[in-house]
Amino acid sequence: PVSTSLENALSKPWRLTSRLVGQSLVTSDQDPMPKAASPKPKDVQSSAVHSALRTVATERAALEQVEHALNVDRKGGLGASFAEAINALMSCKGRVIITGIGKSGHIARKIAATFASTGTPAYFVHPAEASHGDLGMIAPEDVILALSWSGEARELADVIAYSKRFRVPLIAITSGAASALGRQADIALVLPKATEACPNGLAPTSSTTMTLVMGDALAVALLEARGFSADDFRAFHPGGKLGAQLTRVKAVMRSGDELPLVMLGTKLDQALGVLSQKGFGMLIVTLADGTLAGVVTDGDIRRNFGKDPSRVIIDDIMTANPRTISAQQLAGEALEQLNARKITTLVVADDENRPVGLVHIQDLLRRGVA
Repeated sequence: PVSTSLENALSKPWRLTSRLVGQSLVTSDQDPMPKAASPKPKDVQSSAVHSALRTVATERAALEQVEHALNVDRKGGLGASFAEAINALMSCKGRVIITGIGKSGHIARKIAATFASTGTPAYFVHPAEASHGDLGMIAPEDVILALSWSGEARELADVIAYSKRFRVPLIAITSGAASALGRQADIALVLPKATEACPNGLAPTSSTTMTLVMGDALAVALLEARGFSADDFRAFHPGGKLGAQLTRVKAVMRSGDELPLVMLGTKLDQALGVLSQKGFGMLIVTLADGTLAGVVTDGDIRRNFGKDPSRVIIDDIMTANPRTISAQQLAGEALEQLNARKITTLVVADDENRPVGLVHIQDLLRRGVA
């Protein structure tokens, strides 16, 4: 049986017709219209770049609002609340529990990772899982950092109730000062209500950027307050290029018998034997007491090609007072100096300016620093 509505539709003067055009099924009352011409590549590029610039500008404006809000010197303002939040997090004897749902949940995971890697023990708890047993992961000595742009995420209700029941400090990052989360929080970091970069004003874009930056600001302020050093940072980042750059020079330098050492006053023909044997393309020249006098590179030797090596003294062709680095400095700093001076080796000297090692670019490459 055919329904009345469908009968009415079929009684219209036009009829639905369908036919295949290429690989597409077209349904219309007439023959399909010709397809519109595809945009030219330049038009597509121009449109895409314009959209990207608009997005960046919108989100930059949102961050400027956050900056202004932090700068406003008034009681209850974002700056005052931020300072309160830092004090609460510094006083935390347990861990920072960071939670949020949806896009705020994704941002919360990143903030938790940043906190953990910069000396603030933290982990993410999903609010829905919290309602099904994961509330047991939250202890009274912890601090909860809850994220919700509207402040009305229903999934956070049990976390909020739990914080009140067991007196766990609750810090909120939200734009809704009068929202459920904003009212219940012990400290509310209220962000300005900025325009989303999404043309429909719906997709979280500016709001998530602002929340993320606020999380980074908390992490960096805590890092600085704790005096978190490069050594501390390396303890949490032992792998990858970052870990390699945080390695100390003493761990990558050549030392002892490997060093191409010659005394001041050495004849060039004798020095060439050391240069060839050690294979670094440079010589370290020292005084009689072992302190650094200069360096000679293979370039210096080439520039004196044609002279009788038995008559040339190393003192005459060396570079005096060369730049050095300490064994306690970071390998990344050694790489920076090598790149800045377009050289391949760097002398490592102690506090008395005695050469104790040598860093070669190839060693840094092998360790993954470069």
